[in-house]
Amino acid sequence: MAYVEERDGGYWVAGTRVSLDSIAYAFQQGDSPESIAQSFPVLTLEQVYGAVAFYLGHRSEIEAYLERTRREDEELVEKAREADPTLYRKLADARRARAGLG
Repeated sequence: MAYVEERDGGYWVAGTRVSLDSIAYAFQQGDSPESIAQSFPVLTLEQVYGAVAFYLGHRSEIEAYLERTRREDEELVEKAREADPTLYRKLADARRARAGLG
């Protein structure tokens, strides 16, 4: 049984909308498959173990993919900041104000 599929330029738990990225990052942070399954109620424990096994079996390929998508995400955020600096300034001010209240 295939637990992970490639589609739309990414990796997904087969037949779901849950990205392998989500599983891999949780696993890297030390979350157990049981804990990951609790975070994604749409997944069975078997699917989580299958996704973790896929990640471990293709680690170098998936690590490169995760790094590439992280860089692409950072570029998109930077472009958005450049396109609307006022919005990002307001968001930063709101975060600072909220942090001051906590």
